[in-house]
Amino acid sequence: MNLLHRYLCRSASWRQVLEQYVVPWALTDTTLGSEVLELGPGHGLTTTLLQPHFRQLTALEVDPRLADALVARFSHTNVVVIRGDATAMPLADARFSGVVCLHMLHHVPSKELQDRLFREAWRMLKPGGTFVGIDSLGMDRLWMRTIHIGDTLVPVDPSTLQPRLQTAGFAHVAVNTNPYAFRFHAQKSTLSS
Repeated sequence: MNLLHRYLCRSASWRQVLEQYVVPWALTDTTLGSEVLELGPGHGLTTTLLQPHFRQLTALEVDPRLADALVARFSHTNVVVIRGDATAMPLADARFSGVVCLHMLHHVPSKELQDRLFREAWRMLKPGGTFVGIDSLGMDRLWMRTIHIGDTLVPVDPSTLQPRLQTAGFAHVAVNTNPYAFRFHAQKSTLSS
């Protein structure tokens, strides 16, 4: 991420948006269970807000500097931080009751890798588990392009998300939008092995 984006992702104003809108919207109308995997926690603002909701939260972060900072920050808590790539997770199958990703999908470098992430999220879930995520809309706006100069920016079209998640193996897929973002919930079938 560029310096402006790094600053924004650590800012009090972004934390307020996450706390008041993003995390409540992600957790509304869904049950993630007690053992949840967070994909792409970045600087850990979302991790801090998700942490009280779950008995065990595992955060998977690809950036080694961010992962090391998160390990130190969340030591001796209910959060386990693992350095790893969400498109090839170094974890056993069917380990989690829920998987969550908040405003990170557009940082995955291609649509194909996003689809691989969806398949990996499905693999991580126990049968009946839920995958929930939120990402931004309006990626073509000047502000969004500016904060992503030199960064990966691969927008996800919410109108294509349901079939993409179904192709990854998910059932009961719901996609909702508001003027700023989209949210999805998808479930791994209880018949899945």
